[in-house]
Amino acid sequence: MKKIRKAVIPVAGFGTRFLPFTKSVPKMMLPVIDKPVLQIIVEEAVESGIDEVLFIVGNHSDIIEDYFSFDEELVSRLKDPSKRPYREAVERVSSLAKFSYVVQEEQKGTAHAVALAKDFTAGEPFLLMFGDDLMYNPSKPVSLQLIETYYKTGKTVLGCKRVPKEDVPKYASVEYSRVENGIYEMSRIVEKPPLSQVKSDLAPLGRYVCDADIFDYIGKIGLGAGGEYQITDAFDLQAKDGRAVAYEFEGVRYDTGDKFGYLKAVVEYSLRDGEYGARFAEYLKSIVK
Repeated sequence: MKKIRKAVIPVAGFGTRFLPFTKSVPKMMLPVIDKPVLQIIVEEAVESGIDEVLFIVGNHSDIIEDYFSFDEELVSRLKDPSKRPYREAVERVSSLAKFSYVVQEEQKGTAHAVALAKDFTAGEPFLLMFGDDLMYNPSKPVSLQLIETYYKTGKTVLGCKRVPKEDVPKYASVEYSRVENGIYEMSRIVEKPPLSQVKSDLAPLGRYVCDADIFDYIGKIGLGAGGEYQITDAFDLQAKDGRAVAYEFEGVRYDTGDKFGYLKAVVEYSLRDGEYGARFAEYLKSIVK
């Protein structure tokens, strides 16, 4: 079985819910203290064994490319010993992985975006991460949990969580025939089903390991929910052929594409910060009284 060493991260969305900020800056570059959301996602991938990352980019792709490129001029300005921590932080960004970029010129859905990664993945299984989702698990990254599940099953793995039934129409619904050790044998997956048709509260939430055959299934799907090509429709075909499973991962998920979800991420990551966490907690206590 081939080792999973590549990650694909679609970041071409418009970020409508964060306008006017996203008029000029991609929403994945929203900061959590001193790191953009996208860097935290990349760090999760690297901690899970990934060494090559492909960004599927759209508008403002130069901002993402500039951020993950080595900035010789900035580094030279940080040569003073007192600025060493800042210099090391800047240098680390560009050395996290080998970065590549491909442009999604038209917004035709998640499956359309993933299809653009076929040449990059070159017949290898790969990690698929969506830029709206931050995952927190200090003992074992969520992506690593899915990669280990792939090694056990040899099948595409959908990272899932139970969500309130009324929230399922925001995501997708995974129907299954049986479960063993947190691994669900999928029978069907439905993208954003109407509440009246929800049969399962198990929802995929932004982390997947895709077997190389995913591109064959993408080629078989038509337009789906929202008039776009949905990756969940390709997963559904895989599931019906016994080629995909769902895994209920351990960890906290933050939807940073939602304003309240983003605020929760900022607060909770700040409370965990070694330098500012305790002070921030005291501050919150003082204003919440």
